[in-house]
Amino acid sequence: MQLDPSQSVVQAAKVMVVGDVMLDRYWFGAVDRISPEAPVPVVRITRDEERLGGAANAALNVVSLGAQATLLTVLGTDEPGQHLRELLARAGIQAELELDPLLHSTVKLRIIGRAQQLIRLDFENQPPGELLLRLLDRYTQALAAHDTVLCSDYGKGGLTHLPRMIELARAAGKAVLIDPKGSDYTPYVGASVLTPNKAELTQVVGAWKDESGLAERAQALRERLGIGALVLTRAEEGMSLFDAEGQFDVPAVAREVYDVTGAGDTVIAILACMMAAGLSLRQALPIANRAGGLVVGKFGTAGVSYTELFG
Repeated sequence: MQLDPSQSVVQAAKVMVVGDVMLDRYWFGAVDRISPEAPVPVVRITRDEERLGGAANAALNVVSLGAQATLLTVLGTDEPGQHLRELLARAGIQAELELDPLLHSTVKLRIIGRAQQLIRLDFENQPPGELLLRLLDRYTQALAAHDTVLCSDYGKGGLTHLPRMIELARAAGKAVLIDPKGSDYTPYVGASVLTPNKAELTQVVGAWKDESGLAERAQALRERLGIGALVLTRAEEGMSLFDAEGQFDVPAVAREVYDVTGAGDTVIAILACMMAAGLSLRQALPIANRAGGLVVGKFGTAGVSYTELFG
């Protein structure tokens, strides 16, 4: 089933990434005592890091593999937005940005002590409608130059016009892969591929008792929404594909799990790259599964290279 594409074929693949972008900030420190003010650890910060998060991390995974990524998103003109623009340029990601001085660029600040995340602080607000309309115009103009579309939904409001984006992409013959969010999947009607994890799918279809129950619920959801395929990421149980041909399972790659942050971004990015390179979804699934196994062995949001993935 698996077919490894050549590096030159992957390098020619073009993926358009649309969705919610965030700046992942990490503050690392030493924890030597408990605060006298409250029963919480005191973290003495010793270093910090900034990384691309959300849809920007999905785009980073595309370029890390060697393919070409164009990122369409909205940002504020604030300090986090400036840092995001610098990180995107440094990564070699073509960014088509709509900027607004009133928009607060999303930031996720994680405090790390003794190699463990102690707390995460989120800073965000919703982008204005006129900004998203301008983004839709950019999307329409850029669509023809790309092979696949990857939509990364983190529920921050950046994909308000997603139904129209799906409609335009399908009319142009482009596969649309979506990393979904929330308990209502109706905005994803007509998408080519959805990639929920177990917790996300349970929110939508309810808990299942066994594999037959899972298959019945997954296929019913897929058919109700007119989705081409549902790819369920199942952590230690691997991945399962539900499509018109039935169910196709890929066992997990046995690796030590260090950090699952951004693993979903990696999986959908690799699927989008492989489909842009001409592979079918069933051929791409084992490759994406292998990539997910590699990235959970790394700290924070990270990508995998062609050499790491294919040797």
